[in-house]
Amino acid sequence: MATDLTIVIVSWNVAPLLRACLDAILQAPDVSQRDGQLWVGHHRAEIWVVDSASSDGTAAMVREHYPQVQLIACETNVGFSAGNNLALRRCDGRYLLLLNPDTEIVDDALSSMLHYMERHPDIGVLGPQLRYPDGRPQPSRRRFPTLAMALMESTLLEQWLPNNRWARAYRFAETPGDVIQPVDWVTGACMLVRRKAVERVGLLDEDLFMYSEELDWCRRLTDDGWHVIYYPCAVVVHHEGQSAGQVTAARDIYFHSSKIHYFRKHHGRLQAEVLRAFLLATYVVQMGREALKLAIGHRPAMRRR
Repeated sequence: MATDLTIVIVSWNVAPLLRACLDAILQAPDVSQRDGQLWVGHHRAEIWVVDSASSDGTAAMVREHYPQVQLIACETNVGFSAGNNLALRRCDGRYLLLLNPDTEIVDDALSSMLHYMERHPDIGVLGPQLRYPDGRPQPSRRRFPTLAMALMESTLLEQWLPNNRWARAYRFAETPGDVIQPVDWVTGACMLVRRKAVERVGLLDEDLFMYSEELDWCRRLTDDGWHVIYYPCAVVVHHEGQSAGQVTAARDIYFHSSKIHYFRKHHGRLQAEVLRAFLLATYVVQMGREALKLAIGHRPAMRRR
C-alpha cells in the first residue's frame, strides 16, 4: 500500500535536537504505530533521516533508538538540497514534509496540514506557523525578492535601516500572521509539498548547498501554476539556525552565494552581477569597520606604554 506522508529530515551534528524532533513526531496525539506501520491519523506515514556525515553519533543514535526510521548515512556533508533529494528519490509518499532537525511538531499539526492539502488540490506547498521556543511567532512568510529587496534585506543596509519598506514587504510585515493566506514562498524549516507538483517541476536544485533552495523550489512551483499557502492553524517550534550556526563564516558565504545563484537563474546575469558587486562592497565596508574597531581598541594600550 502506498504511503500518504513521507517526512524527510536532513541532519548535521545536532543529535540532541534531532532526537527531540523525532520524539515530538512520534509522541504527537495524532501519530500512532500499528503492526510496524506509522500512522498520522488515518494516513500511512514514514520518516526518513539523512545524516550528512555528522561527527556526533547521529547515525548510531537513530539506528539504536528509532528502528522505525529509514536512515541514509552519508559519507560527506552533502548539504540541504542534495540530502533531501536522496530521500525524495527513494520514498513514495503522496505528500512530502521537509522538516529541519531543530524543529518540534506541536499537537496535531501533521494531521491538520494533511487535511487542508487534501481539501485543496491546487496547493503545491503548505507552510505552518513557526514559533521560537519562547512562543513568539517566527517570520516564515516571504515574497519573491526583487533586486531592491535583495539589497535591503539581511544586508548591511538593513542594519542601518532596520524598518525599511523593502525588507518589511519581503517578510509580509504588514499582513497578520494568524490567518491562512497565499504567499510566494515559505521557509524550509517545515514545508509540506505535494508529490504531483514535484513530479512536474523536479527536485531541489543541488547547486544550492544551503539557503534559497526552498525559494527556488517555490518559484518553480508557482511558475507551474501551483499555490503556496501559509497555514497558521498548524504550529511548529523552530530552534533557528542550530546546524548552520556551527560554522558562522561558511553560513554567511552560502547565504549570499545562494542568493546570487537564485538571481542569476530567475532574473538574469545583470541583476545577479549587480547583487554580487553590492555584497562584495558591503564585505569591504564591514572589514574596514572591524579593522577600525581593532585599531581603536589597541590605542589605549599603546599610549600606556
